[in-house]
Amino acid sequence: MLKYDLHTHTNLSKCSDLRPEVSLRTAKRRGLNGMAVTDHESILGGLRIKKLNKDKNFEVIVGTEIPSDMGDVLCYYVKKDIKSRKFFEVVDEVKKQNGLVVIPHPFRTSTNPHHTFKLSLKQVKNKIDAVECLNARMLFDRDNRKADEIATKLKIAKTAGGDAHFKFEIGTAYTLFDGDLRTALKKRTTKIAGSTLVGPIGGLISFLRNRIL
Repeated sequence: MLKYDLHTHTNLSKCSDLRPEVSLRTAKRRGLNGMAVTDHESILGGLRIKKLNKDKNFEVIVGTEIPSDMGDVLCYYVKKDIKSRKFFEVVDEVKKQNGLVVIPHPFRTSTNPHHTFKLSLKQVKNKIDAVECLNARMLFDRDNRKADEIATKLKIAKTAGGDAHFKFEIGTAYTLFDGDLRTALKKRTTKIAGSTLVGPIGGLISFLRNRIL
């Protein structure tokens, strides 16, 4: 099966220190077959990594993470920046570019208003292509489990990603599938795997590891 990290950031996101060349090199070293580059409100990081990638057997998905009025939205296979910040308009913009829409960390416990999705997944299941059911940056495993259980109940395709902002986070959670991603999501045959970085102590240890690796 192919192994993709479908949620990564570069230093084009203010909260990340990952240089594009480091991100690409690390993803390959960790045995990934592809990655989605989803910088906040910009596709520039994805375009840079796609240009750096010379391996025809490794896919770089140009994407972005948009803070909509209903919560964050992951957009894959987009060619232009998404201008709107209203959820349903974001979906329309992505679909006009023949892109894919995924809801990341829909039940994340966080003070950031964009981290928790404000609509029920049942309301949007026909508008989206998948739900991120394993995000490695979740503070509480129950938040991932809830997304996984509801996606199963509603028969929505599942994805996983490291939500990598630092080198050590790339590939900590990943999506497994056969064939191509679009078809796998449409047929709901993707599988999720990996682990989470739990709690503030784990986060501190991980940060220190990043300075060493």
